[in-house]
Amino acid sequence: MTKDDRPIPDALQPIVAAVDRASPIPVSVQLRGALEFGIAAGELPPGTQLPSVRDMARLFGLSPVTVSGVYVALREAGLIDSRVGSGSFVADGQGSAPQLQPHRDLQRRIAELIRLGGELGLTPHELAARVAGGGRLAGSRRGLRVLVVSNFHGPTETYAEVLRAYVAPGDTVLAGTFQELRDVGPAGADLIVTPRNFVADVLRDAQGLPVVGLTFIPTEGTRVALASLEPDARVVAVSYFPHFLPLMKAGITRFAPHVADPHVLVRDDPALTQELSGADVVIYASGADYIAAGLRPGQRAFEYLHTPDPRAIREDFEPALEARRADLQSFPRDTDEHQRRKLV
Repeated sequence: MTKDDRPIPDALQPIVAAVDRASPIPVSVQLRGALEFGIAAGELPPGTQLPSVRDMARLFGLSPVTVSGVYVALREAGLIDSRVGSGSFVADGQGSAPQLQPHRDLQRRIAELIRLGGELGLTPHELAARVAGGGRLAGSRRGLRVLVVSNFHGPTETYAEVLRAYVAPGDTVLAGTFQELRDVGPAGADLIVTPRNFVADVLRDAQGLPVVGLTFIPTEGTRVALASLEPDARVVAVSYFPHFLPLMKAGITRFAPHVADPHVLVRDDPALTQELSGADVVIYASGADYIAAGLRPGQRAFEYLHTPDPRAIREDFEPALEARRADLQSFPRDTDEHQRRKLV
């Protein structure tokens, strides 16, 4: 077996299987979306080696030039790295975030301290008070403003609410959309958080602020809803974006393997109305929630929701937050009116 004939990685198999060659969405668009959102959802972890251009082209019946273009786009987005003589690999995806390894080491040591404190009967709050008493006053910590950005207000506010449980007292977590970031800037934020696959886009509007990309996973509610589907239910799923379609199908197949042949369509597919009329269950991606309003009585519908991956919060968000705090500790915050504008 040559280096160009390596088998498809196990992590890539479900995503590859979800690409629908019969769909009106071009296979090249589906392939890029499958890889892009697969990386963003943590299905393809950092370091995963992708098939060679030649193998991927053969697998999907595409020209090597087309696959090469997909890889170039993913590389420009900071999602994959190419190593001469070795191939293409999923990158760590942290864009312009601060150097995080020392802070990751600190987080691990804090986790160990919490474990030891627990053995002594100390709550995390009591432990924090002891630490604060042996160092600077807790009030000397400067509150940071974190801006979470994604496509739609509702889900982004949900992401922000999750992250609020992980910041220090005095810190603020705001939610905004990509369009708002382009229109009004980062709203006086100190750190921007976004799904991994959007880091490169956000950097263009970040005005020099560090951007940390997180992986996102289906929420517990989504996983439970999928697992509870009846095996004989006719399931139709609606993706807002064409490139999200393969990963949505892969998620449904993963968490509802007992459901035969779920139909996944993009919201403007000409066959959508007919497919929805015959569905028992409709699953819609964020942004396509208007679909539910047009369903007939008796049809079940729920939203396919994501949430920040707890591992990404621990390994990427928390270290980036503390790195930014340390970076700004000695500098006064710019308080002019422009910087104090908030996204609404």
